[in-house]
Amino acid sequence: MYDTLEIERKGPVATIWMNRPAVFNAFDETLIGELAAACRELEADAGVRIVVLGGRGRHFSAGADLNWMKRAAQFGAEQNLADARNFAAMLHTLASLRKPTVARVQGAALGGGTGLTAACDMAIAASDASFSTSEVKFGIIPAVISPYVLRAIGPRHALRYFQSGEKIGAERALAIGLVGEVVAPEALDAAIDQLTSALLQGGPLAQNAAKDLIAAVAGRPIDAALGEETAGRIARQRATDEARDGIAAFLDKRPPAWLA
Repeated sequence: MYDTLEIERKGPVATIWMNRPAVFNAFDETLIGELAAACRELEADAGVRIVVLGGRGRHFSAGADLNWMKRAAQFGAEQNLADARNFAAMLHTLASLRKPTVARVQGAALGGGTGLTAACDMAIAASDASFSTSEVKFGIIPAVISPYVLRAIGPRHALRYFQSGEKIGAERALAIGLVGEVVAPEALDAAIDQLTSALLQGGPLAQNAAKDLIAAVAGRPIDAALGEETAGRIARQRATDEARDGIAAFLDKRPPAWLA
């Protein structure tokens, strides 16, 4: 059981709900630890195919709880570093899940809330969503979330928003790559359902291999070494039982085993 989260399962789709609506799902040490634990729980659950991350109430997450930040400002060097490492470890756990992850974003997704959005594989936002890397306004930097936000929006946009702390509306977030889709607030759940239904059509081992492929290929020069690596990856994947069944199912006009 969790104090700051709820886990809702609907068949093979599990939703982690951040459940601190009174503080707009701002996170502190407890939520950080519980979110990492929930990710590990769902990673180990063979019945879960897809993980959705959402926030109860009007807002996805207002970022760091200011009381937590106030406490952290008084930490000594070792405790300060340990606290930051816990946050970094949680984001890495979320980002490296071997299952598709989807951020369901409404209202504010500020600071670390932007980081959580970017750490998920994909994100759908309501049109009322807003984002920011506002840390500079508090005299700090978005260091721990930066790998994930940079992966989503690239260094050019990051140079602006990491320094200005401006709010980013939903349509702007779509334009710069932070989210993949924007819908009316009342259509958010339907959009999430449509995306998760599409994801369920894919083979789970192939989806994990696709995530590994992107990590291995992104940013590398297109040369003979990369060609050899990608050839090896498809050769290994074609030899899996999942691939054999998937190809046979298509030819036989039947559902593959993961849909049976």
